[in-house]
Amino acid sequence: MIGRSRRTFLRQGLSGLAVFGMAHAMPAAGAGAPPTVPPRVPIIDCTDLYHPHQDVGDNFDLVAAYALPEVDLRAVILDATEKYRQPPEGPRDPGFIPVTQLNAIFGRNVPCATTPYSALQSPHDPLRAAPVFQQAGIELLLSTLRQAETKVDVLIFGAARAVAAAYNREPQLLRSKIGRIHLCAGTSSPDYLEWNVVLDPHAFVCLLRSDLPVAIYPCATKDGPFAYGPHNCFWKLTDLEFIRQMHPRLRSYLAYAFGRSPRVDFLRAIEEDPSPELLNDICRRPHNVWETSVWAAVANRRVARSADGPFRLKSAAEVLPGDTVLPNELRPCRVQVADNGLFTFELTDQPTNFWIYDRGDPLVHERALREALPALYTGFRP
Repeated sequence: MIGRSRRTFLRQGLSGLAVFGMAHAMPAAGAGAPPTVPPRVPIIDCTDLYHPHQDVGDNFDLVAAYALPEVDLRAVILDATEKYRQPPEGPRDPGFIPVTQLNAIFGRNVPCATTPYSALQSPHDPLRAAPVFQQAGIELLLSTLRQAETKVDVLIFGAARAVAAAYNREPQLLRSKIGRIHLCAGTSSPDYLEWNVVLDPHAFVCLLRSDLPVAIYPCATKDGPFAYGPHNCFWKLTDLEFIRQMHPRLRSYLAYAFGRSPRVDFLRAIEEDPSPELLNDICRRPHNVWETSVWAAVANRRVARSADGPFRLKSAAEVLPGDTVLPNELRPCRVQVADNGLFTFELTDQPTNFWIYDRGDPLVHERALREALPALYTGFRP
């Protein structure tokens, strides 16, 4: 979510080739599986993923969509904004390359398509005036929902543009086929306009005034996106040394992304080991994270440890009665949103279609995830 230009901002205040891999993603596991194994959760991942990256965290976090066994990734919707494609913010383009790389690594054919590059003109805008190529992301989202045999969770990391436009086109389809929207955006108090909201304020407002089931994971507090609070989801890794222990092809995928590689043979690139110099540079870097809590919630994983052992992101079935389990909750709430995207929430025990993220003590949570996330990623095996 946050590259050089975005960090500056934050600290200051298909037709034709439009869809890659239109064959549907592999169906959810479950048929013939042992009855104790829950079916995978079908998801659509809407992400502001680019190449070269704007925030390499988007490349990093997309690995979880492919690798978590609890998740059945049905489509990737690439959220792109014209300003950040062009110099001086760019040049960059929607992240077809990293999606294609992960499809190759995991032996998948998950379809992906881009959204319109311009924001909604009102909360009710269906974005039908966008060029045909840019319509493909909205159409892919709608077609994936139509084909789904069960309800689908929709994850949003970036602008809410594609989901809002889809809702404005076919509201009943989204009501009937979406299990929950996981919206990783906004601020936990109405004092700071967060990056993802600013990308498309009308889209954010559309969802927070809708009757869709929406879980909100604020990225920022009143003090900005790199601050800590109980309801925002930011945390930080001090380094990335664990990448050395990751599966070789995933390590090469991350090196291609972190190194902003210009290689056009991007599939061959992930078949080769990165240079020691590049790997050393990457592994020394600190890394800002916002998405972990969303993936834990969707996969029904717990931030837990047994006795005095290290924290891990355990499946619910792996948690033992004596384990220490940290909060990573979605609490029912009522929401009011202003036209500019600032919102307030109030916890409630009454029926509602909104939830707010709650992690308790953010520093305790961060210390636990610094143990748990490296263990999770080094355990991924394509």
